[in-house]
Amino acid sequence: MFQFTLENRDSASEARAGLLKVNNTVVETPLFMPVATQAAIRGVPMYYLEKCEAKIILANTYHLNIYPGSSLIKKHGRLNDFIGWSYLTLTDSGGFQVFSLPDKKISDEGVQFKYELNGEKVFLTPEKSIEIQNELGADIIMCFDECPPFPSPKESVERAVKRTIKWAERCKEAHSRENQYLFGIVQGGVYEDLRKYCAEELKKMDFPGYAIGGVSVGEGHELLKLVVDYTAKFLPENKPRYLMGVGLPEDLVESVYRGMDMFDCVIPTRFGRSGTLFTVKGKIRITNKKYRRDMYPIDTSCDCYTCKNYTRAYIHHLFRVKEVLGATLCSIHNLRFYINLMKKMREAIVNNSFSKFRKEFYENYRI
Repeated sequence: MFQFTLENRDSASEARAGLLKVNNTVVETPLFMPVATQAAIRGVPMYYLEKCEAKIILANTYHLNIYPGSSLIKKHGRLNDFIGWSYLTLTDSGGFQVFSLPDKKISDEGVQFKYELNGEKVFLTPEKSIEIQNELGADIIMCFDECPPFPSPKESVERAVKRTIKWAERCKEAHSRENQYLFGIVQGGVYEDLRKYCAEELKKMDFPGYAIGGVSVGEGHELLKLVVDYTAKFLPENKPRYLMGVGLPEDLVESVYRGMDMFDCVIPTRFGRSGTLFTVKGKIRITNKKYRRDMYPIDTSCDCYTCKNYTRAYIHHLFRVKEVLGATLCSIHNLRFYINLMKKMREAIVNNSFSKFRKEFYENYRI
């Protein structure tokens, strides 16, 4: 079962609050999805992820097909059973990873490349991507698309868009697993007419949800806002809108303001592992010597496991002695910060006060 219900649209912006029901699990939007690339949130047990109130996690089709292989995961039942996760899962198509590899050969049929791990030659087609994702058994899966780099000439992006549309048709035809819902991905680089064309062609295929792909590839914050501005308006009102691979807190605020519902990014955990922490006042670097004797939690307004139990001084100590627990505690905090940020935005949308929330966010948060 898949159902998306819009509860409210902010009266002074495009921000939306909704309910997404997938296979008897209901989640509130806007939402942030932690990234479990290798079927794990690096350094964070699923128990603490649940305590952070994550509801959907994202795993990587490309990496899981290299190891341990989709057939082994299928023996467990599906991805949720393999990783011990009670809520929803989403797998990407592998397209972004494949198109960032060197020496790939792209044709209308698919992409030929070598696996980074063992050098094995592989030819990945839309049908093969769907076959792998069907075996993985995530609740939401993604079409195989061509993700052009930034910057790219318009002619190259146009070819990628046309190929993405054809591949979406093939993905939909190949998809066979019930209770697994396939989203289309809108490509088009920074070109408004190509984004519009791609979105309108994909809408004809009536996917359960739609994603904006090909952002966070080096275009910067201002171009990101521009792309979301002129793409979101071409997406269906009654379907969830997913902005892939985004991003920093300010990216999330601006993208929710422009009407996006779902987000994923590695930033909370990647930054956490290096000791960079998000707070309501901006980022801090816990390895800085000024935190050596700091008896406050990371963020006095945060309710995460880390902030409830540990001081900045202790976490500084963990990084100083290279104790891996430091990375875990910081990742837990950052994930909770992101999820709390989405909850606060949702509350503001429901109360028709998102513009006020956005203004206060920038008054307090140092970028």
